[in-house]
Amino acid sequence: MLATEQRQLLLRGLVACRFDELTIDTPRNRFVRAALERISRLVRQHELRRRCRKLASDMKSMGVSGAPPTRHQMSPDRFGRHDADDRYMVAAAKLALDLALPTEVSGRNALALPDREERWARRLFERAVGGFYRVVLSSREWRVSTGRALTWEVEESTSGVNRILPNMQTDIVLDEWQSGRRIVIDTKFTSILKSGWYRDETLSSAYLYQIYAYLRSQVGRGDRSADHAEGLLLHPAVGEGVDESAIIQGHRIRFATVDLAASTSAIREQVATIRYAVTTSVRGRMKLEPALRVRWTPRTQILSNPTTETALG
Repeated sequence: MLATEQRQLLLRGLVACRFDELTIDTPRNRFVRAALERISRLVRQHELRRRCRKLASDMKSMGVSGAPPTRHQMSPDRFGRHDADDRYMVAAAKLALDLALPTEVSGRNALALPDREERWARRLFERAVGGFYRVVLSSREWRVSTGRALTWEVEESTSGVNRILPNMQTDIVLDEWQSGRRIVIDTKFTSILKSGWYRDETLSSAYLYQIYAYLRSQVGRGDRSADHAEGLLLHPAVGEGVDESAIIQGHRIRFATVDLAASTSAIREQVATIRYAVTTSVRGRMKLEPALRVRWTPRTQILSNPTTETALG
């Protein structure tokens, strides 16, 4: 109002106003597009190269068309609560442009270190196992589901029980299309064995009750795959291995570990072998499929325009 009065704009039927404009052609998005374009010229895998080119082309067609920013221009870029997820996207773009791989060995470049809390580590392990099966198992033979929610078969309840009844959510579920076989996998980032009251080593009763609830709560509800589903409690280990199983009320439940101190090829073989061991029969050989699953959602940025005189309608 002050600018309108100072310029006496009302006498001419005008007012001074400011407004914000949304754009996705931001330095951050241009930086990511430049990384995708560079990687598409370097990688050898055809499918990965094609996806990088497509993502870069999609960003350009959506309006991210400006020149890539320099490192000096990107240095003042800061992340807030609303765009915290972009931090990993930008970090990956920097690694791509530098052709650098993250490691814990001392080097010239420093990256933000994720919190080493148990929840973060367990989530990372869970995603790694789920991603492995998505890549290794043929989608024509298997369906790989992560984070599937299960429901309780409640026949009668009080008014407030739904508010306090725990939710059930599986980590990974493998469904074989042809046979109807189902494997429910629950990953834990703790030792598979612990000290017991009357023995030196025992399985965690809480984890056993959890996988048991996942299996038994779905029986008799019209899903034949659930009626005979198998369970797998998968733990990490270092330098040791456990692979045991038991059939409990018609459900085979397996307790196994993956030695994270082993080589990459050995870890891959362990996880693949565990999956084969859980199933009683396997049709055909595993088929490798593209590992990359990239989804990009453009971020908008508010740009403040200078004061504009707008005619009163």
